[in-house]
Parts: sequence; structure tokens; C-alpha cells
Amino acid sequence: MHLIIRATGAGAGMLSHLLAKNPNNLYDRTEKEARVRIVFTASSEEVTEAVIYVTPDPVELVKGDSQAHNDITQYINDREFVTSSLFCTYIRAALGTALNGKPKEAYVHWVKEPLELALSFGPVASNLPDHTVEELFGALGYEVSLERGDAEYTFALKARSSARYIRLKGKQTLQTALQQLFVLIPALDDYKHYYISDDEVDKIRRYGAGWLEQHPQRALILKRTLRFGGAIRQYEEMAAKELRTAGGGPGAPADIPVLEESAPGGSAEPPGVQEAPKVRLNDLRYEAIARTVGELDERASIVDFGSGEGKLSARLSSVPGVREIRAVEPSAASQLRAMERFAKLEGRTGTVVPEPVTGSLFYFDESLRGRDVMILCEVIEHIDEHRLDRVMDTIFGQYGPKTLIVTTPNKDYNTVYGMEQEEIRHGDHRFEWGREAFSAWCSRWTGAFPYAAEITGIGEGSAEYGYPTQMAVFTRGEQLQ
Repeated sequence: MHLIIRATGAGAGMLSHLLAKNPNNLYDRTEKEARVRIVFTASSEEVTEAVIYVTPDPVELVKGDSQAHNDITQYINDREFVTSSLFCTYIRAALGTALNGKPKEAYVHWVKEPLELALSFGPVASNLPDHTVEELFGALGYEVSLERGDAEYTFALKARSSARYIRLKGKQTLQTALQQLFVLIPALDDYKHYYISDDEVDKIRRYGAGWLEQHPQRALILKRTLRFGGAIRQYEEMAAKELRTAGGGPGAPADIPVLEESAPGGSAEPPGVQEAPKVRLNDLRYEAIARTVGELDERASIVDFGSGEGKLSARLSSVPGVREIRAVEPSAASQLRAMERFAKLEGRTGTVVPEPVTGSLFYFDESLRGRDVMILCEVIEHIDEHRLDRVMDTIFGQYGPKTLIVTTPNKDYNTVYGMEQEEIRHGDHRFEWGREAFSAWCSRWTGAFPYAAEITGIGEGSAEYGYPTQMAVFTRGEQLQ
């Protein structure tokens, strides 16, 4: 992970003074378990370039996490490599003088002097489409170019890769440019590794002063940096107070809808356009699946694949006629939380306690074969499309459940949430299908195996865009081929 700052033309030589770094010396420090180095690759009155390079300690990244030793997924992430909120945390101390605009007295007047800057940083892992990334920086007056790595793939993934290098060119003060990056880099990544407190709200207010209030993507930036409605409202109140103090007139900017955070094993859901729904879409999904299971003639044995923390399995435990539930999940941390949830069901009349099973859709488990019901609730969109065929072949051809229930987001409905065409609801989604694509996918499998499929919707429907969640119920015929 790196950031390159290059100044050219008038005042370029002031870059080292504004950064408070000697261009002839290597800056090499350890900040928060990461090695931070700054080296000047050019230093003259015409061109000065500083390269900031960070190498985190991958072991320290998971130390102190009480759940880390239980979950192999801690090793399968990009936190060690991508330019994210972690990167900003690592370099904040090194760039504190420039961020706060407090160089030595002889150079203070240069804090407010715009420089011809070229900023390059990455890789950034973002679920935002290219045009949205370009809008975020273009609105600030930068020329924006995006680059992807040179790796070659055997299938067309490069163009869809979320990892990009971002290059910006424009005339801006160094302090403002850095403050913009410290707000927008975490917004691009949409991941915060720390608790969002009052200090975080104040930081966004300070770093966003003079540009964030007028940014056309302001709602998106706040949603992805502050994340929660309470924090955003706190920011709005502070901004409105400052506006009134400055004589800008009464009234705060409009409230901004918030994208709910996803729980492990679940999917984040956008809010309604006018107001947050009284019932969460996740709860509506569980209710619809439980109702569907309750109406089946054969429902004694259930396999809940990708069960996460066990919320759906726990909901199904009280459905009459259900005798066995196997909650299959690869994440040990999620399973521990599921076990705590299942333990609370012990001794309840008319309730079957689900059995946690460590497993994956990519590994065949003979014990799951021939069950009455198999469920994939918000699971398939987390699987690469080119790997999904193998999963479905295994389910229909080897597990052969009497009924398979699949739910997945309806991409058509994203328009109702005000999302861009290329935008997806959750950073881990590999794809999202509209109604036509989902219907065609279901027809493909009913044509290949002796199953019939019924497609329905879940949530508040739209005459034009359908329902936020689409559900397919595959029912096996009398004879398996």
C-alpha cells in the first residue's frame, strides 16, 4: 500500500517543508504495528516527489482478536495489501504536520498556496464502479485515471476486479489534498477497522471543511465513512450549527439514508427511499422461508447451507413437523455465535435444537444427502459465477433434496434504493441478478434435473422493479434420474 505525492512547477520545492521531512533522509518508523517509510525520489525547486510506503505486520493485524484463533477466514483477506482506513491510520502521524497545516513558521504561508499536484495511491479494493470513483475525485477538480494490474486471467475477471490504482492531477493545497484523501480512501474501501465514535464524526467534519458540504456525492461519502444514522445525524447537526454561526442561514442539510451493516453470514440491505422499514428485509426473508417450509408435506430434515450465526436455523427450529436441522457454515467464529444462539433453545417445548456442522458447498458431505429441505439463503451471490455450476450440480445431482429453497437479491430493485446500475448491495457479492437472469438460471437447472421451480418475491414490491429479494423453490419430481 502506498501513496505518491508529486509537486511540479512553482513552489514544488516547498513539498518537503510542508511535510516536515528532510528529502535527503529516509523516514522509517513503526506506527501501530506497521512499518511506515517515506523516501523522496525527486527534490528540486521544479519537481519534488515523496513516496509513502507502508508494510503492516500480518500477524499483528489479528492479535488481540478474541475470535481470531477460531476462524481461518482471518487469513483470507486483503487488509495487508490494500490502501484503506488502516493505511490512513498508519500514516497519520507521519503526515500530521501537513494534515494540520503547521509547518515551521518560515513556511506557514505556503499552507494556503495551491500546488500542481499528482497523487497516486493503491491498490484500492472498492465495490464502487469506475464512474462513481471518478465522480468522487472529479468533483474536487482533479483529473482522474484508474488503472488495474497487469495480471492475466483465464477468464474475464480483470475488467470486473475491484482492485484499482488511482491517479489524480490537479491544483490544490497539500493540506486540503491530504484531508480529502483521508476522507475518501475509507469511503472507497467501505470498511472501518475501528469503532466509529464522536471523534470520528469530528474528524470528518474537520477534514471535510470547505469541500465536503458542497460535494455532489456527499450523501454517499457520509454513508460509507460514518455508516450509522446516528453518526450521520450528529455530523449534520454540527455542520448546520457551523453554517448558522457563519451566517449561512437556518436549517440543516437533509437527512441521508444509511446502508445497514451486514452481520456475518448475512447481506447488507439498503434502506427504503423515504424512511427505514419497520421490519428488516432479513427478517422478512426468514419469515418467508419458515412459512414455505411449514407448508411442505415433507420437512422433517433440513440443511441450512451458509447458516452464518444461525439466525435462520433458530427461526426454523419451531416450525411444526421439523425434526432435524443441520446448520452448515465454514466460519468457526460464526459457528460459535450460532452455538450460543442454539443453546438458548434447549428445553423449549416444540423446538428442535439445530446441529452446527462445519462444511462448505465445495466439499461433498455424504451425511447431508437425501434430506427433505435444503436452503441457500442469500448464499449464491457470494460465489463466483464460474464456480456456481459445480455447486448446483452437487446439490441437484448428489444431495438430491426433496425441496431446495434459494433466495438472492433482485438487481432490478436496486434502482428503488437509488443505487447506480453497476453498484451492488454488499462488497462480498460476486454478482447480482435481475428477475430475467434469475428466471433463466432456474429454468436451466429444471431442464437438467427432475425439479420444478416456483419463483416469488420477498419484501415491499414495486410494479416496475419487482421485489428486493427473489426466492425460488425447487421441488423434486417423483423419480430421481
